[in-house]
Amino acid sequence: MKTTLAKESEVQRAWHVLDATDKPVGRLAVQIAKLLRGKDKPAFAPHLDLGDFVVVLNAAKVKLTGAKETQKLYSSYSLYPGGLNQKTAAQVRAKHPEFLITHAVRDMLPRNRLARTLFKRLKVYAGAEHPHSAQKPAALTA
Repeated sequence: MKTTLAKESEVQRAWHVLDATDKPVGRLAVQIAKLLRGKDKPAFAPHLDLGDFVVVLNAAKVKLTGAKETQKLYSSYSLYPGGLNQKTAAQVRAKHPEFLITHAVRDMLPRNRLARTLFKRLKVYAGAEHPHSAQKPAALTA
């Protein structure tokens, strides 16, 4: 029996739409990361780009369980002394609701060049409207 690897020219990329309303961030991010990497396909290989496009709607309505809304901190550092910035999840949601999902998905992808190309296929929108209707995305339920 011979092992075959998919070629870049043979990959069929589908478009998926996920509604994030009242879904936990982590569970949604796992599902998105699997679709972006192509782990749902039989020809999956960790070094190949077989993933699909993912459109996430209603990112502002995503659910954070427990006390994460007030206790979870998102940090950034400017590399200057005293340059540590920390914001709670509630502050991040008020200004950039898409960041909650994109941050969780980015952390679930591998840290390499392939992940950067996979991440470009993720489209996250705070509301229910998106400009990708021409691609005829299929709605996913979970």
